Amino acid sequence: MAHGPATLADGLPKYLARWLFTTNHKDIGTLYLWFSFAMFIMGGSFAMIIRAELFQPGMQLIKPEFFNQMTTMHGLVMVFGAIMPAFVGLANWMIPMMIGAPDMALPRMNNLSFWILPFAFAILTATLFMEGGGPNFGWTFYAPLSTTYAPDTVNYFIFGVHIMGASSIMGSINIIATVMNMRAPGMTYMKMPLFVWTWLITAFLLVAVMPVLAGAVTMMLMDINFGTSFFDAAGGGDPVLFQHIFWFFGHP
Repeated sequence: MAHGPATLADGLPKYLARWLFTTNHKDIGTLYLWFSFAMFIMGGSFAMIIRAELFQPGMQLIKPEFFNQMTTMHGLVMVFGAIMPAFVGLANWMIPMMIGAPDMALPRMNNLSFWILPFAFAILTATLFMEGGGPNFGWTFYAPLSTTYAPDTVNYFIFGVHIMGASSIMGSINIIATVMNMRAPGMTYMKMPLFVWTWLITAFLLVAVMPVLAGAVTMMLMDINFGTSFFDAAGGGDPVLFQHIFWFFGHP
């Protein structure tokens, strides 16, 4: 009987199944870190396009519309695709070992919270190949620019943000449940390493603020598609409201 995780020597289907269906916190942490690295390379390639265009005054390589798409996509991919998953990957790897837990509290949800991320970023980057192009309003997507003058693909962007938010909330619930319920005997809160404390606080913050971001992009969706005026001054809305909601999420 074979012991240990499947390797390529066991054949490709077994090897793929091991990574697709894994509930091991170290495997999932590794997946997060590799995904973060891939997004770092992609976001970096967007930055290289930006820098190449700015190498000399005037227009060199790309049109202004595409330049705006690159600046937006670079910010979104780096913040939501590189930085956040990198920290979650480290959390998955380190927290159970630091508190003496055998694994995360909710291992199957841990697997799900990772695997929905590649789909979110596939949806986001697919907009670059659609008519109208990708999001072009900056990574903070301020209304009314993001609601009035955005390309039609903005709906895909909103859906992608919702999926990223769901992933963050699931990951955070998992960390809270693990730290509160699975510490080794004698591992009191005051004996926990600082890394675990920082992640426990961060997880609570994420659970609190991610629904606010979801609310903001849902209000965007309504303004764009259903004639509401949450952020449209002409209809009695307030563009500055968007900034308050966004930064309530963005600062934590």
